[in-house]
Amino acid sequence: MSKHIKVALIGNPNTGKTSVFNSLTGLKQKVGNYPGITVEKKQGVCKLSRGVKAHILDLPGTYSLNTTSLDESVVVELLLNRNAPDFPDVAVVISDVENLKRNLLLFTQIKDLQIPAILVINMSDRMERKGISLDIGVLEQKLDTRVALVSTRRNTGIDQLKQLIENYRDIPVSRSIDVSLIDPPYFRRLEKTFPGEDLYKLWVVITQDVNFTPLQKKELFGDASFETKSREELKKLQHKETILRYQFINGILKETYKVDWKAAKGLRGNLDKILTHKVFGYLIFFVILLTIFQAIYDWSSIPMDFIDASFASASEWVKDTLPEGAFTNLIAEGIIAGIGGIVIFIPQIAFLFLFIAILEESGYMSRVVFLMDRVMRPFGLSGKSVVPLISGTACAIPAVMATRNIENWKERLITILVTPFTTCSARLPVYLIIIALVIPQGRFLGLGYQALTLMLLYLIGFGAAILAAWVLNRILKIPNRSFFVVEMPNYKWPLWKNVFFTVVEKTRSFVYGAGKIILAISIVLWFLGSNGFSEEFKNAEQIVTERVETQGLSANSQAFMAEKLEEYRASLSDSPAPAAPAGAVMHPQDSLQRLQADLRTRVINQEIASHRLEHSFIGQMGKLIEPLVRPLGYDWKIGIAVLTSFAAREVFVGTLATIYSVGNDEEETIKNRMAAEVRNDGTPLFNLASGISLLLFYAFAMQCMSTLAVVKRETNTWKWPMFQLAFMSTFAYIVAFTAYQILS
Repeated sequence: MSKHIKVALIGNPNTGKTSVFNSLTGLKQKVGNYPGITVEKKQGVCKLSRGVKAHILDLPGTYSLNTTSLDESVVVELLLNRNAPDFPDVAVVISDVENLKRNLLLFTQIKDLQIPAILVINMSDRMERKGISLDIGVLEQKLDTRVALVSTRRNTGIDQLKQLIENYRDIPVSRSIDVSLIDPPYFRRLEKTFPGEDLYKLWVVITQDVNFTPLQKKELFGDASFETKSREELKKLQHKETILRYQFINGILKETYKVDWKAAKGLRGNLDKILTHKVFGYLIFFVILLTIFQAIYDWSSIPMDFIDASFASASEWVKDTLPEGAFTNLIAEGIIAGIGGIVIFIPQIAFLFLFIAILEESGYMSRVVFLMDRVMRPFGLSGKSVVPLISGTACAIPAVMATRNIENWKERLITILVTPFTTCSARLPVYLIIIALVIPQGRFLGLGYQALTLMLLYLIGFGAAILAAWVLNRILKIPNRSFFVVEMPNYKWPLWKNVFFTVVEKTRSFVYGAGKIILAISIVLWFLGSNGFSEEFKNAEQIVTERVETQGLSANSQAFMAEKLEEYRASLSDSPAPAAPAGAVMHPQDSLQRLQADLRTRVINQEIASHRLEHSFIGQMGKLIEPLVRPLGYDWKIGIAVLTSFAAREVFVGTLATIYSVGNDEEETIKNRMAAEVRNDGTPLFNLASGISLLLFYAFAMQCMSTLAVVKRETNTWKWPMFQLAFMSTFAYIVAFTAYQILS
């Protein structure tokens, strides 16, 4: 039977906790939420020795057990509740070798809870360059614990850490300080009231801010009555505790930690002057963003074309291989087409996450947060609001969760309400397919028009968020007073292993999350598009055949036939043995009349499929909402895609992929089918006017029910998400309507 050791990974922000977690778990990790709250929970499995595994829980970053946010209170709640399923057998506290003094404050607090604690001193590869020397033996003796010197960049110390985790029972659980020294009379009363209880644990529970933690103090105190101190008095005692701990820490570091300032070297100060400059800082950030979006288009074009063609071929192969029937059509037209509509964007989404991970790993993202505080402040926000706004480029859901680090309620509420304006990765598939259809591929100063358009959409989203924040700051009559503090980590070369894990985790999470929704919706849409109750649907073949005999082919079909015949005539003049046009059953020796007959049969079958789709269940639904979306330049098919994408924005492409695949026998990609779609007057459906209208609609609309659910949970009322939905949808409709009417 295998043995399982529960490990809690704890540490200050920017200490390399994620790097250690990745080194221990590799890709054997998963992300979820803590029960009942929307704080991210990362777990992984690490094999220690034969029959022994460690289940590692990566807790949110915290500076101490004196919590000021919900993220930090998650750490405290877990460490205080020995009955919790995730209560650790051992705590691994990650510290940064350059900020050891500050990190040891948290370590001594955890150790005083009498939990076996291992101190990991990370980034040891920087010691020589920074002139740092450590006496590990004396440090272990003074702290009465075990210490692992680790460098995830050089992959050193990880094996030692695994051994320490496996032998956690040998780690002492003695206290670092006697907390009762900060107020002996108070703690004597506390001990008398709760005999047999751990004094430091009682103290931690008493000092928690009830606004941030759901701890039920009655479960610990029972019916015993104890008159605690006022909030101000407790804060003073917390400060005394911090001073007492730093006195203990200073005494230890004086003997064990040395810095030779002459040996230390670095360019951090000079780089900060440039990257956070009030003019050049913004220009550099803007150039970096432009480069990222251009690279996303240039690097992903080949794999995207391959994926697009592969799914089209797979759909055709299924139809040719499996017996005809509903099941085959479901697989080819529903499942494959729907999933293909989202898988095609994996390369671009992966590249986006790649660049974001590099910026975070290098330490540059913290400079961006500091830089943008100057922009945020006049609009009623602080630099801390930039973190959700920037993380919103990945997904609005964790971005809304990230607002829990904002202590001021007004700033937090405004940030929650405006964050969905920032362009998330779910919008990316919509943007990319529409931009590819309506924006030409030319270049300006070396930058492609399509990349510039994508960059502009990101800026528009961010600008809308800032403008909405400015309006809300003046409408909401809530007191607002806060201070902005951000830690600037050292610059460092990205740890490529971390970057790889981040890209894989984020891309996998996006694809799996979107895939579940798209698969379900694709099956439903295929059923609705393949069935109908009206006589028009049931007798589609007879109706179209009679119409062709009396009125002839439609203008679109005639234009298609004329194009193919012209291609064939051109091939006759260029080659003595021309090949038949794609899709036509034709040999070089066959006559032009035979080709014309084959093309006629082909377009009639397409007209039958189109007629049947238009009078199917989904066609009838689309016709109902078409009057609402027609002023925006959309037809009923786009209307259905807009409606279903409320489940998740990226469903828009999957919906159109499914709709255009129903009854379609051509081996064409979704992009080609959308490009070939025309209106009744023969003009392309996806032109500049309708394309810009769609882009602007999705830039501003709240097309994500999951985000609304999270906003409801964060604000504890349906008032704000309903306001959000109504305002953003109305604003998006007005902007899209105006854009289409002007451009058309």
